[in-house]
Amino acid sequence: MKIHEKYINRCIQLAKNGLGKTYPNPMVGSVIVLNDEIIGEGWHQKAGEPHAEVHAINSVKDKKLLKKATIYVSLEPCSHYGKTPPCANLIVESGIKKVVIGIIDSNSKVSGKGVKHLMENGCNVIVGILEKECYNLNKRFFTYHKYKRPFIILKWAETNDGFIDRIRLENSEKSPNWISNEYSKQLVHKMRAEEQAILVGTNTALNDNPSLTVQSWSGENPIRLVIDRVFKIPVNYKLFSDGIKTIVFSEVEQIMDLYENVIFENIDFSKNVPEQICDVLYRHQIQSVIIEGGKHTLQSFIDANLWDEAFVFVGDIEFKNGLKAPEIKKVPFKTEIILNDTLKVFKNY
Repeated sequence: MKIHEKYINRCIQLAKNGLGKTYPNPMVGSVIVLNDEIIGEGWHQKAGEPHAEVHAINSVKDKKLLKKATIYVSLEPCSHYGKTPPCANLIVESGIKKVVIGIIDSNSKVSGKGVKHLMENGCNVIVGILEKECYNLNKRFFTYHKYKRPFIILKWAETNDGFIDRIRLENSEKSPNWISNEYSKQLVHKMRAEEQAILVGTNTALNDNPSLTVQSWSGENPIRLVIDRVFKIPVNYKLFSDGIKTIVFSEVEQIMDLYENVIFENIDFSKNVPEQICDVLYRHQIQSVIIEGGKHTLQSFIDANLWDEAFVFVGDIEFKNGLKAPEIKKVPFKTEIILNDTLKVFKNY
């Protein structure tokens, strides 16, 4: 492996420690190398806290070594004042003269400006090492800034015979009809901890009464999103509990003063609903969303071609009849076996 790729790869490994914790910032890792030896490293741990370059520089015990060292960063160092000072300035002030960057930042506040500042201050800058890998690391961040919408993940479980749910009757229990096994459920909760928001439609909320929280994994609860055109969901349902930020897409005005955590966003249901939802989420600075159901909501995003990845859990069970699962006219990118379940992963980019 080439030396620059070796250390940018280490930056990517470090950056992944921040998955699910840095929103709306990207995940970034940084290492400082002298004579082919790492003398400092760090990653961005949480939005509002020091960036990767700061942690890496601070971890170097003998600061005199910085003038002879090379700093590697998976993403272009910032050049503007936000909640923290610019990292490009810190690199210059630290005396580091060689900077190797994985990929340019697509955020207009940064894009190219960090590199320009470094070069204007005498730094030798190399850009474009493992670009594809660095892009994939921050696919949510890049999608948000490039397409002005969140990175969209579809997720559902279906039976071996292609059903997503049983037929629900008026007196049916308000809980999920479980299709996947416990290990698949744990993976779903891991996904919830990694993404910024989670969306369901009215019928899923009414039939399952889900909390949409992280329960079988460690991590932050996602922002809850629910489509409810005429506000059918009872205010005592789990979706409105726990003080977790919840956005309701509806035609009605804000009618609930009972919970401070609930925000109403009015959309026009006679027009393209998925596009309108994406516009609202962009305005709320939400970079990623999992769409967990139901069938109509999932299919509407598929039909609008507004999705990036899909995770379909096929359980070892048959319903014989019921609600048919959504359809994706693509070949799975990969297939995994989770005990008796089959996980099909699709990509749309």
